[in-house]
Amino acid sequence: MNFTTKIPISKSTNPIDYNSNIMSLGSCFAENIGDKFQYFKFQITTNPFGIIFNPVAIEMLISRVVNNKKYTENDIFFHNDLWHCFEVHSELSHPDKETFLTNLNLKIQQSHNLIIQSTHSIITYGTSWVYRNKQTGKIVANCHKIPQNQFEKEILSAEIIEKSIKNTVDLIQKVNPNCHFIFTISPVRHIKDGFIENNISKSHLIAAIHSSNFQLPASSYFPSYEIMMDELRDYRFYAEDMLHPSQVAIGYIWERFVENYIFEENQTTMEEVSSIQKGLAHRPFHSHTADHQKFLNALNTKIRMLQKKFPHIKF
Repeated sequence: MNFTTKIPISKSTNPIDYNSNIMSLGSCFAENIGDKFQYFKFQITTNPFGIIFNPVAIEMLISRVVNNKKYTENDIFFHNDLWHCFEVHSELSHPDKETFLTNLNLKIQQSHNLIIQSTHSIITYGTSWVYRNKQTGKIVANCHKIPQNQFEKEILSAEIIEKSIKNTVDLIQKVNPNCHFIFTISPVRHIKDGFIENNISKSHLIAAIHSSNFQLPASSYFPSYEIMMDELRDYRFYAEDMLHPSQVAIGYIWERFVENYIFEENQTTMEEVSSIQKGLAHRPFHSHTADHQKFLNALNTKIRMLQKKFPHIKF
């Protein structure tokens, strides 16, 4: 797609290559970007604790991981036949308490090692609106369908978000001073909060990241939200709910990311990976023909040659 108006993006001084170890955290758009990285066989881990939308919840989780603070029975609760934790997504919930705690603490250990090894952290913020548990006074990452009257809904100020971002960076750099950060804001609009309220929420996130007091030499900003709003300002780029970006829009935003954050020489490798992926997805009408066997042999040769250069790549 060609657009007459493009948001200028400064090329990264710390671009990503096939030797990079990437950690992607945050909203559902972090999952979209993570899926693209995985398709092209980069080394990436996306949201080990599930989707998390607000900056404070991300900071709390990073603090627990960096400090290797294990979960205990005091951190979990039983509701609707499952054990939950307010710090993680419902996809991790489990009917057995001991299994749930074991799984959570395994995630802590794995994520601690991941943070130490990461060359790049991509953090996608979704909203400034948060829910505070009345009983504990803590902001939660997920309400797990607990009755609304047990929470206070509030909006984080730009100043609080800025402090939270700085804390998150400091925590990661405490164990990995060489990690580079890419911040972005999810293009998904949270209309359940209201149209005006969503705009206020996004503006607080934008103001916090771009604050003059927030100067981090190892960080950059990728304008996924602005690309969606100003380059793709047409409902044909939205999914059926008219809130989430369509696959076409996600593909376009990914192209803009690749242009500015991935070494050019790696883009050739990406084309090779894509060719192999399409070949593996091909379903022939007659799989036993000589032509198809020749096709499979050529495909396997491509895979072996690629794996010689990048042994971590698996298909």
